[in-house]
Amino acid sequence: MAHDKGLDNVAVHWPRTNQYYDPVAPAEFVDFGAIADRPEIAAPTGALALHIAKTGTVRATAYTELIDLLLGLEGVLYATEAAAEDEDPVIDPDGCAWIAGGLERFVEGHEKFGDLVTFDTVTEVLRTAISTGRLAEQQLRWLDQRLAALRDDAGNSPHWSFARTELAVLAGFYRRCAERGFAIFADY
Repeated sequence: MAHDKGLDNVAVHWPRTNQYYDPVAPAEFVDFGAIADRPEIAAPTGALALHIAKTGTVRATAYTELIDLLLGLEGVLYATEAAAEDEDPVIDPDGCAWIAGGLERFVEGHEKFGDLVTFDTVTEVLRTAISTGRLAEQQLRWLDQRLAALRDDAGNSPHWSFARTELAVLAGFYRRCAERGFAIFADY
């Protein structure tokens, strides 16, 4: 999915009460700033946490391919399903809970691989999770197709590099929205 601008996921009040969605005050996320102050936190994790604390927003462009792969859909953070139905591109609180849950399970499953999340470690976590489920063979074929589609023409994998803690903070943002009844407006 290509868009000219970057994608922001903005926490907004749900449901809207007028023509536009009202952004949630950053004060609802101020505690995320404490994460950025921890000395052991990776720089990308701190930067994400601080941005959430100051704005109530996630700059989501970097996470879109990963989230789509983890959740098995296209355009999750773009809220494309809602946009296709001529609705505003919004992820409702239940959708936020679904995104948070998928990220939380992934972060937990990635623990044995350490803090560096790469395409290869994502592949291993997903293969492990799928191989223990129902219809494992069918789902592994689906996963192989998805992984192949993410590779470039030369067969190189995407250059993902996230801190596991960064993805935990990302999950925390969507969990906070779900728990407090906020939605996410996909602004791009």
